[in-house]
Amino acid sequence: MSAPAWLTARPVAHRALHDMARGIIENTVSAVDAALVHGFAIEVDIQLSADGEAVVFHDDDLDRLTEASGPVQALTLAQLCQVPMRGTADHILTFDELLQRVGGRVPLVIELKSRFDGDTSVAIRAVERLAGYDGPAALMSFDPDLVAAVRTLAPAIPRGFTMERRYDDPEWDFVSPADKFAWGNLLNFPRMQPDFLAHYVKDLPSPAVSQAKRTTGLPVLTWTVRTPEDRAIAARHADQIIFEGFVPDIESA
Repeated sequence: MSAPAWLTARPVAHRALHDMARGIIENTVSAVDAALVHGFAIEVDIQLSADGEAVVFHDDDLDRLTEASGPVQALTLAQLCQVPMRGTADHILTFDELLQRVGGRVPLVIELKSRFDGDTSVAIRAVERLAGYDGPAALMSFDPDLVAAVRTLAPAIPRGFTMERRYDDPEWDFVSPADKFAWGNLLNFPRMQPDFLAHYVKDLPSPAVSQAKRTTGLPVLTWTVRTPEDRAIAARHADQIIFEGFVPDIESA
């Protein structure tokens, strides 16, 4: 399928419209509500609890943002819901709570977090929950296995590949040079057949992305746009921004 027009119609708030200085933590109800007020599309991250339920949380571990510590996947959904976010009244949001809160009012761009171990359970769970959701939603992932799984499980749900050009940050040291080359040059494209790309703004322009846009018309979101320089790059090489740290003018974005 081709990407729907709503995917690039509005700026996308990265991990919802968070602002730590105002006590609004990423991926929480407060951040979601702030994005809804402005009418921004919302990007969030989901991963699975120990009992296989989807929660809205970016990090592998709880330490940075909550009063708890240790891996997210070590706790059940019930346990995670009792974990207080640091310095706020928010708690860890379940995927179902997110869907109910947004209720189709703005598009959702949902990042499937991966351990890059071949386990596609998070894709399965996301597709199951979205089956009953009446609103615009897309799924994306850095993991080609998860994007391919969404293609098989629910071809009607827009799917995207989240990518970089070089993968030279130390966080990617676990990835082989061959896989880095394949991902950055879209060699997995035939297996995934993504409807859109979500590309790291600092790595644009990308020859592989430019070719994909020319030959297929594939739209490109770019992350994470924070500065005027980032926004200038996005204006030249992408169709919409995934942003944080400022509030775009939605009329001119």
